[in-house]
Amino acid sequence: MSTSPNKPSIKQQRAASREAKLVEYRRQQARAARNRKLAIGGGVLGGVAVVALIATTVILTPKPVTYATNSGKTVQGVATFTNDAAHTTATVNYEQTPPAGGPHDPVWLNCGVYTETQRSENAVHAQEHGAVWVTYDPALPEADIAAIRAKLPSTYVIMSPFPGLENPVTLSAWNAQLSLDKIDDPRFEEFFEAYWKSNAVPEPGSPCTGGITGPGAA
Repeated sequence: MSTSPNKPSIKQQRAASREAKLVEYRRQQARAARNRKLAIGGGVLGGVAVVALIATTVILTPKPVTYATNSGKTVQGVATFTNDAAHTTATVNYEQTPPAGGPHDPVWLNCGVYTETQRSENAVHAQEHGAVWVTYDPALPEADIAAIRAKLPSTYVIMSPFPGLENPVTLSAWNAQLSLDKIDDPRFEEFFEAYWKSNAVPEPGSPCTGGITGPGAA
């Protein structure tokens, strides 16, 4: 039986099949190569984006505020006192407003930022441990309150509103106090360098946590 002249032979069919498979293989290889290039390019771009994000975070995240302690500097305008360090559960009529030491509750106020008025007897105990109590006029604009907060170290400080202040902000440590007319007064930082975590307090180095948390903790 003869083969039709228009029908390819078995040999030709096998050759055509091999050629088709070769073409498909090359097409798959080319596609894989393109995908690898895209993946590498995307990885590079992604890496650049991650590096940029990290760099931006490093640049934009403010460094924690720190102060040298016990500088021994004389800060102009600071009033100093001699107060007793007795413990009491009674309400105390303090010599200074806000208090700057004196009889206080046996339990200290945990250091931190508060948006509500705090009980003085607990805050004074934190002063006994070396904390600075930053009090501000509750009528201050939010921008000023934020500016004060930006000056604070991360520990051994209490910030809270205090009704009836004569000045916008008052800094009170154990037996030392400074009232400021302006939020950006450089004596703010000077006070912290002189009295923050002071060795002259009755109980230096005692904790500023583990006591009680007052209302309005931020």
